[in-house]
Amino acid sequence: VQLQASGGGLVQAGASLRLSCAASGRTFSSYAVGWFRQAPGKEREFVTAIIWSGGSTYYADSVKGRFTISRDNAKNTVYLQMNNLKPEDTAVYFCAVRLRPGRPIYTQTYDYWGQGTQVTVSS
Repeated sequence: VQLQASGGGLVQAGASLRLSCAASGRTFSSYAVGWFRQAPGKEREFVTAIIWSGGSTYYADSVKGRFTISRDNAKNTVYLQMNNLKPEDTAVYFCAVRLRPGRPIYTQTYDYWGQGTQVTVSS
């Protein structure tokens, strides 16, 4: 599975961005697609995930109500709509694929990772 994340940028606080994660390869074997982020000097953290077949979603408390994950099965693409962005959302955002069933909030359980896209939110 190959993943290509895009859509990052520099925005002001309160603005919106939509990230995309395009998957190719053996995507039919994927269980979940997740978004993670890593700020300078911090560990990579879970943001949100979606179960590929059923569509169930999971969110970190810090983004609930502001971020929305969705998928387009036909395009093998997952989107992350980010609204009301805050400076603390600044990070490199990664999408990842998990092959095995289970609660998809743990970084170490993902099997394939994209290259990351930078999101910078100015105050």
